Amino acid sequence: MPRPGSWNPLGATYANGATNIALWAPDAEQVELCLFDEDDEETRIPLLDRTFDIWHGEFPDVGPGQRYGFRVHGPWDPPQGLRFNPAKLLMDPYARALDGEFAVGGAEGDPDHRDDHDSAPYVPRSVVVGDDGFDWDGDAPPQVPWENTIVYELHVRGFTMRHPDVPEDLRGTYAGLAHPSVIDHLLGLGVTAVELLPVHHFVSEPHLLNQGSANYWGYNTLGFFAPHAGYSSNGTRGEQVTEFKAMVKALHDAGLEVILDVVYNHTAEQGPGGPTLCFRGIDNRAYYRLDPDDPARYLDYTGTGNTFDVSHPHALRLVMDSLRYWVTEMHVDGFRFDLASALARSMHDVDMLSAFMTVIEQDPVLREVKLIAEPWDVGPGGYQVGEFPHLWTEWNDRFRNTVRDYWRGQAGGVQDLAFRLAGSSDLYADDGRRPYASINFVTAHDGFTLRDLVSHNEKHNDANGEDNRDGSDDNRSWNHGAEGISGDDDPDIRGLRRRQMRNLMTTLLLSTGVPMITAGDEMGRTQYGNNNAYCLDNETTWVDWSLRDEFAEQHELVQHLLELRRTHPVFRQRRFFEGRPIYPGGRKDIAWFTPGGTEMTSDDWYDDARVTLGMFLSGDGIRTRGRYGERIIDDSFLLWLHAGARPVDVCLPGAPWAARYSVELDTAEGRKASVHDAGATVGLEGRSCLLLRVQR
Repeated sequence: MPRPGSWNPLGATYANGATNIALWAPDAEQVELCLFDEDDEETRIPLLDRTFDIWHGEFPDVGPGQRYGFRVHGPWDPPQGLRFNPAKLLMDPYARALDGEFAVGGAEGDPDHRDDHDSAPYVPRSVVVGDDGFDWDGDAPPQVPWENTIVYELHVRGFTMRHPDVPEDLRGTYAGLAHPSVIDHLLGLGVTAVELLPVHHFVSEPHLLNQGSANYWGYNTLGFFAPHAGYSSNGTRGEQVTEFKAMVKALHDAGLEVILDVVYNHTAEQGPGGPTLCFRGIDNRAYYRLDPDDPARYLDYTGTGNTFDVSHPHALRLVMDSLRYWVTEMHVDGFRFDLASALARSMHDVDMLSAFMTVIEQDPVLREVKLIAEPWDVGPGGYQVGEFPHLWTEWNDRFRNTVRDYWRGQAGGVQDLAFRLAGSSDLYADDGRRPYASINFVTAHDGFTLRDLVSHNEKHNDANGEDNRDGSDDNRSWNHGAEGISGDDDPDIRGLRRRQMRNLMTTLLLSTGVPMITAGDEMGRTQYGNNNAYCLDNETTWVDWSLRDEFAEQHELVQHLLELRRTHPVFRQRRFFEGRPIYPGGRKDIAWFTPGGTEMTSDDWYDDARVTLGMFLSGDGIRTRGRYGERIIDDSFLLWLHAGARPVDVCLPGAPWAARYSVELDTAEGRKASVHDAGATVGLEGRSCLLLRVQR
């Protein structure tokens, strides 16, 4: 018999030799705690006490490492949105760790009729986690300002599975990511933050398991508090929690921030025919958005079959408790919210004053960490780029599309390119946001790698088992004359592709905003044309570290570009350019030039055939001041971008812009460092970038 225990906190809490269990289930008729011994024998114990719709009890013989779950009794009435089924073992929504895999143990059957097969042999167990005694030893968040941030998006498993210097037993784990050789690579590259693809415990969809594959990316969350057990090298009875903390501490010690890609917009339970694993069996009507005209069906703004309903007070509390837990207990530095528009919906429409957005903004913990929105979902009105509130930054797909189109010769002029280079003021300036609201990217986990972007005209997703129907058809890519990386056998094609990779990376890393690099793009990673490799956990998706030597030039270019960003605040603007001097008689903070060395006119901006653009960044035109109010003065730079196939001559602007220029970087091959007088003519190779530093 359990002691009464307490209704607060929710979940399993171990203290003073006993574990308190608390589960919110307002419409349940009975809740049973299910304990599993080492032989996986189940003992069911009814929770006898209920306070404020929370079922609770204290168990003196239950401690850390104990595996458990719930069976929740209540009415099965899908037309009313009720799907209670005690045959289904349910995970604790507040579980700090999960043990075991999800397996397909027979279909759930008709979603309109209750399936009475016992699910216990096929689902993970929740695990009681106590105080692991982890010593943070003064760990503090690096707190890198947004304008100084360089995001590096990576997959915990895929990043180290092929790393030659990481011990085999640590590859693909949290400990592997914390290995000194991995941290040395990140620091040597010059990034400031790692953005981890989902590490909340996730499971694979039944259709993937049935075809012998698995969910690799992890956008199929089951446990909002539990580190994914599959990334642990030490065990899954709570050891994954300690290992995750050790990884965060090691990254912090190196000055690197840890940002989590989180999926609160949907869960792994899918639509009505999906598996019942947790929320559906505890309170289907509270946790999910149901069709008000037919509560047996789900509103799906995510494309996964369900939408988590953060407009409900308890579902919102669960998400907020989860976010605070990862900051306060696990010491992460921020979050990238998958399909964030789905979280911002009130009734049906996206509402930036919704409960979720309002609570985030007033929360004293969360308003201090990095918040990144994927500013869209698949529902009506879901595309919200440029619309999130002040505290938020956003993935800027307008940057991605414009830059891709420009370098493949399909941009239709340079007007939109200039907006992207200068921080996308057209998207973020009107409501008082800053340039760093724009997370600039050319590639991400979803889509082609940088190398594939210049090697393929079409996606090649046959390995996914969906007859190449999955993945986007809007890739804005160009194979430069031959489909696939085998085209690199032709020296001319290989040379042009490598130059285009340098062009794309140079554009990304010298643009105003916050750049995001996809892991492996600095060393020519390929997925062989697969632009949706979410279900491939193999060498297709694992970073191939042997490419570092073959693409050493690309790696060195990224290092050089990031060093330029780090040392020159002119590339890290905290306010938008205004196109005028900050002091009378000075140079404009930014100016745009034609190949003839004259400033762009209105006719030039609306010339759809224009493929060459010069951008002058004035080091004495920085509009923000230093920490103590001092004026910030930097070198000035002139960046030429030329997307045309043929070479072009450009004239270097004279007074008041500069008297002399030195070559800082040239993405074309063969140019040596040199100095040019203002007014001189300089040749640009076809499809190339040239960065010049103004000589003082």
